[in-house]
Amino acid sequence: MPAERPRSALYLDANATEPLRPEARAAALAAMDIEGNPSSVHAAGRAARRVLEVSRERLAACFGAAPADLVFTAGGTEANALAVSGLGGGRRVLVGATEHPAVLAAAPGAEILPVLGDGTLDLAALEQALAGPPALVCLMAANNETGVLHPLAEAAALCRAAGALLHVDAVQAAGRLPIAVGDADSLAISGHKLGGPKGAGALLLRSGLALRALVAGGGQERGRRGGTEPLPALAGMAAAAEAARPGEAIRLAALRDALESACLASGARIAGAGAPRLPNTTSLILPGVPAETQVIALDLAGVRVSAGAACSSGKVGRSHVLAAMGLGEDAACAVRVSLPWNAPEDAADRFVAAWSGMRARLSRSAA
Repeated sequence: MPAERPRSALYLDANATEPLRPEARAAALAAMDIEGNPSSVHAAGRAARRVLEVSRERLAACFGAAPADLVFTAGGTEANALAVSGLGGGRRVLVGATEHPAVLAAAPGAEILPVLGDGTLDLAALEQALAGPPALVCLMAANNETGVLHPLAEAAALCRAAGALLHVDAVQAAGRLPIAVGDADSLAISGHKLGGPKGAGALLLRSGLALRALVAGGGQERGRRGGTEPLPALAGMAAAAEAARPGEAIRLAALRDALESACLASGARIAGAGAPRLPNTTSLILPGVPAETQVIALDLAGVRVSAGAACSSGKVGRSHVLAAMGLGEDAACAVRVSLPWNAPEDAADRFVAAWSGMRARLSRSAA
């Protein structure tokens, strides 16, 4: 009798990177067969240019932008940095306290906007801050750690009334929730958070908005971002954005809710539980147990989760997001569970079994 095949690991770290979608893989592989540089004028170059511009059109359409107002980048980090540098000249920069490190690092000296206890932006504080000279406001549509959604419509209205620009880090929201460039002045997205290849991103701009280049070079991207475009990754990103389906959110929300209900009944807490959140994300707090201990224990049980952003060179520490939400010592005791687009139907049951086993073991060792 053949040996039973080992059960595969359960990947629940989609907010770090989504599994590659088959449509994205096919588009990237097809683009790899094109020899030319999109900036070359010969036949091979023109073939590459056609793929590049079709990808631009397809991606722009997913977010309500004109193709000419989409700037390809090497990822979400660069897209955010380009927005801060290229739009913020001569303006004060206001940044939410729970923003991604990529935005916080791109705007040293920025004024920090506080959040409420549920992780949503303090709109009264934003309105007060906008009373000064013209500003660039940087907010994420959805938090990468908690999934909490900022009140973007209200924030955008305040920014328009004050003559401020609003840049939105849409890296986590894109492909999971409806979002368009018309919701702000600019949007940053990342290919691999959509289920595309790593190494691709884009900044989408409101029509007519001038942008100063961050990376100068050979005049690519209408002079707004130098360097040869990574054609396979960009083609894959566009295909991934088109492949995202609204029904995915409904299915993942049901799995997430089942997972949370079981863990709450066993003594866990959920960061931002009272706020609107991404359908696939939960920040699960086990008071008194360091996040690193939980991540390692779950990994040994075959469940892949993370603690906070996957941008700290493998370090696990106290979350600045949870600290800004006023969670005190619990800010160091949360793991992020983020369901991927292809999460199996038994994902919640398998996670709860592993989490409950970990909790029981840790309780026995502490006794």
